[in-house]
Amino acid sequence: MMGLMRLAVFLAFALGLSLPAGGVAAKGKDELVIGITQFPSTLNPLIDSMMAKSYVLAMARRPFTTYDKDWQLACLLCTELPTLENGRAVPFDLDKPNDAGGTQGMRLTYTIQPEAKWGDGTPVTTKDVIFTWKLGLIPQVGVSNQEQFRRMLDIEVADEKTFTIVADRLSFDFAAINDFQILPAHLEEKPLAEPAEYRQRTLYDTDSTNPGLYNGPYRITQIAPGSHIVLEPNAHWWGKKPHFKRIIVRVIENTAALEANLLSGEIDYIAGEMGLSVDQALAFEKRQGKHFNILYKSGLVYEHIDVMLDNPILADIRVRQALILGIDRQAISQQLFGGKQPVAHSSVNPLDWVHDEDIPTYAFDPKRAAALLDEAGWREKRAGIRHNAAGEKLSIEFMTTAGNRSRELVQQALQAQWRQLGIDIRIRNEPARVFFGETVTKRKFTGLAMYAWISAPESVPRSTLHSKEIPSAENGWSGQNNPGFRNEEMDRLIDTISLVLEKEKRRPMWSRLQAIYAGELPALPLYFRADAYIMPAWLTGVEPTGHQYPTTLWVENWGAAQ
Repeated sequence: MMGLMRLAVFLAFALGLSLPAGGVAAKGKDELVIGITQFPSTLNPLIDSMMAKSYVLAMARRPFTTYDKDWQLACLLCTELPTLENGRAVPFDLDKPNDAGGTQGMRLTYTIQPEAKWGDGTPVTTKDVIFTWKLGLIPQVGVSNQEQFRRMLDIEVADEKTFTIVADRLSFDFAAINDFQILPAHLEEKPLAEPAEYRQRTLYDTDSTNPGLYNGPYRITQIAPGSHIVLEPNAHWWGKKPHFKRIIVRVIENTAALEANLLSGEIDYIAGEMGLSVDQALAFEKRQGKHFNILYKSGLVYEHIDVMLDNPILADIRVRQALILGIDRQAISQQLFGGKQPVAHSSVNPLDWVHDEDIPTYAFDPKRAAALLDEAGWREKRAGIRHNAAGEKLSIEFMTTAGNRSRELVQQALQAQWRQLGIDIRIRNEPARVFFGETVTKRKFTGLAMYAWISAPESVPRSTLHSKEIPSAENGWSGQNNPGFRNEEMDRLIDTISLVLEKEKRRPMWSRLQAIYAGELPALPLYFRADAYIMPAWLTGVEPTGHQYPTTLWVENWGAAQ
């Protein structure tokens, strides 16, 4: 751990900056400059799953439904959630069982906000709903969550504002259509003419400042790729008038530079969703806390390492177990994060009611890790690195987002600990827009890929763990099962959990799901993150959610104290 500690001390010394006089209030309070660490790989809301995109688009678009800061499902673009009580949710018998064995479907009726319009004045209507549904069913388009579209047997239109989704299952979260992000049919029909080329032709990337793409309180008016995105009020927004006349989202991938820009007054606010890690924020608070409001929010943020299971070395469960037994996650959490980020043993956060404390865990045990590598055939050591009987070196590539100081520090600590076991770890990092936009999404990493999943409360992990959700060229890189995990029992659990309406009946199924995850290790769990929001004293209305839906979904409530 000495190298880890030395680097941490050096970085702390290097960032011993002071705040310029009046720097916090240097900009007019009708403008807000936000700093984040990633630039979106695309602005199309249905393609690629990336927090940077979600964060920006949440200011410019509205989903039908989402979870709020109290973790309750709420309508944003719709007027009322479907329930059994209000008659907008009606079960019906299916002609044949669905792929999970369920025999009932649901008819779910939604009404679009009457005054909802796109930024060019075109009303948001059921034409957009039908267009988006049909687009999502085209395999070549490769939307991130194609499963949600396949589950819609039909969409019946009552009028320009009211529609009914005929869903193929009766699920416990039936009213949540959070990922059904509708697109403006009048603009996106032409780019869809060649479905296989839609990713390259969508106006969200070829004409990103077109006002008709947005229906939220703001619209994107300027983009400098890799640098910044500018948003200004949407004249056709139907809701509460937003306070800021201009919001600039500046992308600074290096977190040390992000701090420096805050202290120099170049940015006003570091977003908790993609800003400083807890260790950096704690150190920052000691130096500069009196000048800022700093809020820590624990949430459903799971830092982990995806394991490429197509790699013959990593396909061996003994090697995966050795990898996790060979790292001291508790010490890393304590030394880097002050113990504020607990070690994870599965993908389910202890904050979620379905978390099971009795699942198998892996404590730091380098002797057991070495024995497992011996069993797996990696016995011979040459220059400290293990080889197998065929003379092959135990060498694994390890990737993460370049410029994220905290991740790179963790990465170096893990590399050093695995080196003690005789594993050659080759670090190769990439900018976030490349790492997420190409490498992870298209399964181009060959070994290990470290990043975070951010989930919603009791989120069934179909897209990340079901065998049908493995991205490939054939399915347009749809799905998020990036390791390529295949397990029949896991598939059955994922299919079945959503069909069980009674909470307590779901609990044992969730326990078994977590046990399989811990046993099979499709990913190496690291820790559950807390986010640090570093705000100027004058900024009001920012309310962290603790889940995957960002604070910016309620940006119209933000303001500046007088």
